[in-house]
Amino acid sequence: MKYLMVLLIFVPLAVVAELMHAPPLVIFALSAAAIVPLSGILGHATEELAGHTGSTVGGLINATLGNFAELVIAGLALNAGLIELVKASITGSILGNLLLVLGAAQLAGGLKFKSQKINRNLAGMSATLLVVAVLGLVMPAVFHAVHPDPLRRLTVQMSVGVALFLMLGYILSLVYSMGTHKAIFAEGGDIATHESPPMWSLRKSILVLIAAAGTIGVLSEFLVGSTEEAVKELGLSQIFVGLILIPIIGNAAEHSSAVMMAMKNRMDLAVSISVGSAIQVALLVAPLLVLLGLVLGKPMDLSFTMMEVASVAVAVGIASSVMQDSESNWLEGAFLLIAYAVIGVAFFFF
Repeated sequence: MKYLMVLLIFVPLAVVAELMHAPPLVIFALSAAAIVPLSGILGHATEELAGHTGSTVGGLINATLGNFAELVIAGLALNAGLIELVKASITGSILGNLLLVLGAAQLAGGLKFKSQKINRNLAGMSATLLVVAVLGLVMPAVFHAVHPDPLRRLTVQMSVGVALFLMLGYILSLVYSMGTHKAIFAEGGDIATHESPPMWSLRKSILVLIAAAGTIGVLSEFLVGSTEEAVKELGLSQIFVGLILIPIIGNAAEHSSAVMMAMKNRMDLAVSISVGSAIQVALLVAPLLVLLGLVLGKPMDLSFTMMEVASVAVAVGIASSVMQDSESNWLEGAFLLIAYAVIGVAFFFF
């Protein structure tokens, strides 16, 4: 952890580069480098907070703060009328969390521990919520495909209804996991969960978590703002940027935290962070953006392309499959990463 602190020098450098209107590629590189140590700090703060609250609350807080930056950035892009880019980033965030982040966590944890346990109740509820998330993407796409709606007005209206029900489902899942059935989501499978008490106080954990997440949000905005021009120099397509590049950047915090938790044999928390973030994007962030679009006068629907819907459906199927036995190993992580690479190659040429 202390070696990562050296990289904090990139934080002020990125701010100066943004204020001085440096070339986009420079801002992009400095912002990306600055996010790395901040992600490490965020991961450590999450671990300390989970020592006070448990894996479910700790994972929820981490996912929420990580997705807050994505929500702000997507809101700004939506206000600018970049609706297709916003929708692509939503799909990419779900894919990134389910395949890249969870896969990296399982691979890293599996290389250190022969087998890691996952709370059966957590795995089961996560799989159910992911299926509901796919339903929320499939129905608007099918509706738009079979119903004549050239101006997409009806598609937007039905998407608002779908968004409200998806948000209701997310709220009910929180009531279930953090209220009525809180006990069954304890970190029962994590061997090292309570080996030592947290070193930070609850107040310090929360303050550091908020500060790190806020700074990551600012740097992410710098990075995304410079992405369009930077990728032109690199020769990448817009859809590849929206689906692959931006989500990887936006999920840097969750990626680091999930891997760190897995390497500490805390797979329940790693799953809560990675899969929980994907669920939150599908059931909360995407619906909020639909409602925000109405407020901003930039109506957005949930009708994604068939390529995007198919990719998310496959990702959900694979992620649910590797969690169904409530165990994790390095091979499952490797296959998740391979699946992400295959999808990435497909969208590179799409």
